[in-house]
Amino acid sequence: MEQDSVRIFIMGKGYEVPKSLTIMKAMEHAGYRFVRGCGCRGGFCGACGTVYRMPDDYRLMVGLACQTVVEDGMYLTQIPVFPANKATYDVEKLRPGLSDMVKLYPELTRCLGCNTCTKACPQDLDVMNYMAAAMRGDIAKAADMSFDCLMCGLCAARCPAETVQYNIAILARRIYARHVAPRAKHLASRVDEVSDGAFDQALDEVTKLTRAELETLYNERDIEPE
Repeated sequence: MEQDSVRIFIMGKGYEVPKSLTIMKAMEHAGYRFVRGCGCRGGFCGACGTVYRMPDDYRLMVGLACQTVVEDGMYLTQIPVFPANKATYDVEKLRPGLSDMVKLYPELTRCLGCNTCTKACPQDLDVMNYMAAAMRGDIAKAADMSFDCLMCGLCAARCPAETVQYNIAILARRIYARHVAPRAKHLASRVDEVSDGAFDQALDEVTKLTRAELETLYNERDIEPE
């Protein structure tokens, strides 16, 4: 008969759990209650980065607890965040190109092109090549290629050059959004309306409504067709 359970170790203590469970569900099955490191449960928030090791394997493995299925003999633990340098900057003072990127993240130049970051990415992003774009100063391409990044940190956890790919990626997206992407005319127009007080009266009226009135207003709102 095929074995229907596996033995795992959580913070050094052994537990028998169903073998089909993810790490997150296995920990809850074992009696652990998540108060942090648990978000969407669907692989989209990046909050549940987990370190684990398999028997007779010297390597430390990483994965999202909500996606990674437990294996027999797995030793695992969770950490609040993956330790990585996060630069402090004022995006208004930055300019597109390589210069400011390297000033804030000099480790960018240490990239070995080994592709370990890409292999670790739970979103299957081409991390190595968006890093290559950043090293060329191609902010637009780096921003576009890293758009779906979860900021989970698995790439940095596996990087032999100790590069912080996900922090570099969000810097590229911020610079692109502030200094490269064309301004949306309709958004600028709406901001002007807000600044001019066009919605002050309506907002004042809404804040005076009771909870029941707010619920009625919400339920009767115009909804865009699917």
